[in-house]
Amino acid sequence: MPDSVSAPDLDLRLVRYFTVVAEHHHFGRAAAALHITQPSLSRQVRRLEQQLGARLLDRTPQGTRLTEAGEVFLPHARALLRSAARAAAATRAAAEPRRITIGYITGLFVTPAVRELRRRFPDADVQTVHLNWKEPREALLDGRVDAVVTRLPLDSDGLRVTVLYDERRVLVVPLGHRLAGKESVTVDDIADEPLPRVPDPLWNAFWRIDPRPDGRPAPDGPLIDGVEDKLELVASGQSLAIMAEAPGIGIRPDLTTIPLHGVEACHVVLATRAGDGNALLAAFRTAAEALLPGPVAGR
Repeated sequence: MPDSVSAPDLDLRLVRYFTVVAEHHHFGRAAAALHITQPSLSRQVRRLEQQLGARLLDRTPQGTRLTEAGEVFLPHARALLRSAARAAAATRAAAEPRRITIGYITGLFVTPAVRELRRRFPDADVQTVHLNWKEPREALLDGRVDAVVTRLPLDSDGLRVTVLYDERRVLVVPLGHRLAGKESVTVDDIADEPLPRVPDPLWNAFWRIDPRPDGRPAPDGPLIDGVEDKLELVASGQSLAIMAEAPGIGIRPDLTTIPLHGVEACHVVLATRAGDGNALLAAFRTAAEALLPGPVAGR
């Protein structure tokens, strides 16, 4: 085993793969999040372990867990990725022509602010990219995007987060459900209704209202990964769902939404890396605050 590993020996792509597996506690879910195959991901993590001379992850019947060495390496890995992203962002900010990549998730639109940025800076390279709901933080930290319009909750460590507007939360039910047609509902109305689960604990708590105001856990529903899976579960009668009232999220004709009262609204935000010196970010932030207003919660 080597006594030390110099920074140039570490492949940052492999380091990122390891952090995603550590986050999901499961190679299969991590591979899906990274859009690669599970065997390929396993090979890449083994390469990293060979570079480090230490086993980082153990497979268990329940998924994957960090070894003692993995527990030690994980915070350093995250810090390494943040440092690399800051270095890349600073370099891009100083380069000509100026560039910015703006991410957004399903149901949110960035077009008016992007159009204004291109009008003000016609020589800038302004790109946009759609992200999965769980990708914004990692996409920022690994440098794939410079800004992202997304929804809270979001781990803001190392990020600058600006609230743009609020969306109220609604309950999604099948047309024939006992609550369909009501003017509004409260958490008490769905006390015993299962709601889909997602791997991210912050999103799980917010979108399932878990725990409930009285301290009870929300009833468990199936584990899902995307909006379409959620809507299919609701349509088939396996669960209900809580979503943002957003014009960009299409609801199937066999479903309906009901305003959910007595709960905190969903915040739509602009997130960037903290301290990023890209001169275009300030201009995009100003445009986003002026041109990306949304529905006011409670209307």
